Amino acid sequence: MAAESQLRRDARTLVVGGGLVGLATAWRLLQAGVEDVTLVEKDARVACQQSTHNSGVLHSGLFYKPGSEKAVLSVRGLRQMVEFCQEHRIPHEICGKIVVATTPEETTRLDTLWDRGTRNGLVGLRRLASAAEIRAIEPHAAGIAAIHVPQEGIVDYRAVADALAAEIKRLGGRICVASRVTGMRRDSAGWIVQTASDELRADFVVTCGGLHSDRLVRLSGLRPTARIVPFRGEYCELVPAATHLVRHLIYPVPDPAFPFLGVHFTRLIHGGVEAGPNAVLALAREGYSWAAVNLRDLGGSLAFRGLWRFLARHPRMCGYEIYRSFSRAEFCRSLKKLVPAIEPGQLGPGGAGVRAQAMSRDGRLVEDFTFVRGEAILHVVNAPSPAATASLAIGERIAQLAIGEAAEL
Repeated sequence: MAAESQLRRDARTLVVGGGLVGLATAWRLLQAGVEDVTLVEKDARVACQQSTHNSGVLHSGLFYKPGSEKAVLSVRGLRQMVEFCQEHRIPHEICGKIVVATTPEETTRLDTLWDRGTRNGLVGLRRLASAAEIRAIEPHAAGIAAIHVPQEGIVDYRAVADALAAEIKRLGGRICVASRVTGMRRDSAGWIVQTASDELRADFVVTCGGLHSDRLVRLSGLRPTARIVPFRGEYCELVPAATHLVRHLIYPVPDPAFPFLGVHFTRLIHGGVEAGPNAVLALAREGYSWAAVNLRDLGGSLAFRGLWRFLARHPRMCGYEIYRSFSRAEFCRSLKKLVPAIEPGQLGPGGAGVRAQAMSRDGRLVEDFTFVRGEAILHVVNAPSPAATASLAIGERIAQLAIGEAAEL
């Protein structure tokens, strides 16, 4: 134990990536006693990509396979995130959600979700066995059965990121923005990390690269276990006169035949209601619109055989998602399944996010959190939703792994 404490006190630890997971990792390392922690972020401000381009949901863990990293960390992370928000006076609300079955087939899948939720330790789940019980919570929602999830909520992730950055600095850590990592190599003294403006030395490196995580693995000389393929999710926002149609969060029952959840309704923490997202291949890893094209990113996606196998496995879905991206009427039609009163004229422009979807060579999506380890380096390769909700728990787990592995060096 003494040797580990000495190592932790003296180690120079570098965290690459300033999204919520990277920020949480640096914070957890400092909390654990690692004194020399530096975080580098390529953008001019932390948390400018996935962390703040989302609907701001606090996920409870209902959808995730019991025993998976997603399930364990989302349940733990939700509790930690709520406590963090309370301590730092960050806007949040545990408003609850309903997951609605609209067909008899979906009611069977609802049973599976109920089993997952109870096994994952969710508190207060309630079955809604009729349309009348659904309308008691969401008067305008359609459905024949549902699950009410009272622990689900909404939050201001921008404020969470800023609070984490302030905590890192308070504990003596450093944050370097506008510092894109361009190279990594090892020598006898440790890691040398080259950024756009500086050269940094570290005894241990943790990368939380999000949309660029696989590239950081290659940059360190290791082989990524999956390729990041960016999928854009586009939202509409309900006009103010229509926000009364949604009181809480309204979600569909996931279809296991499709890789994405489907459109749903989300209340926003600062007012309004968002509807979406769809899922279309982004033409850039940070491509938040059809106009955003990066030839390197696009070429890398199109050259990846796994993407073509994915498209061959889901041709109808992929085509439909593109069609729905350009058709407001079709987007509205898919929303009517959950809230029939919605009309196209009640949908205004909303935001968009890009999901860093890890995909294997056989075209299957990597669903769980994934790490790649090397000598004195730990890469977070895949941290999909609910990574924002679970970020404090993920950071805690990463810090434990990093400290444990560093102690063995």
